[in-house]
Amino acid sequence: MYPPEPRGENWYCSVHCCLVAELMMANERLRVLEDVEKEIAMILQCAGNIVLELSKDKHNASFLDRQLVQFQSSVNRVESELSAQIRYLTQVATGQPHEGSTYSARKDCQMALNRAEYAKVKLGELGRACEVMLDQQQ
Repeated sequence: MYPPEPRGENWYCSVHCCLVAELMMANERLRVLEDVEKEIAMILQCAGNIVLELSKDKHNASFLDRQLVQFQSSVNRVESELSAQIRYLTQVATGQPHEGSTYSARKDCQMALNRAEYAKVKLGELGRACEVMLDQQQ
């Protein structure tokens, strides 16, 4: 089976650019998840501060209010971002088209690598055939 003909240099450049863009999107998703992790740590810290303040005989109501507002806003941000991540993963898992799909680009890249390997093998065979012919002429 012969691999399909290469589509030209521009095609390889566009595949490379697409893969780079996909990698950047994946890195951005990881960065967002790291931010969510930090926000969860903030939630735990606020909850600890609230419990600590409530354990005191006389607690500071304004401090409790500030901690509660921060706690609630952090929970809302985490919930919102995790919902967005779940929606994205649902699209990926069900095979629906989505912006972050790298399957096509990876498949095209793998096919290009297969064609390059095939060309390398054929060029090696051609080189050996030429050497044999030159040896026979001498």
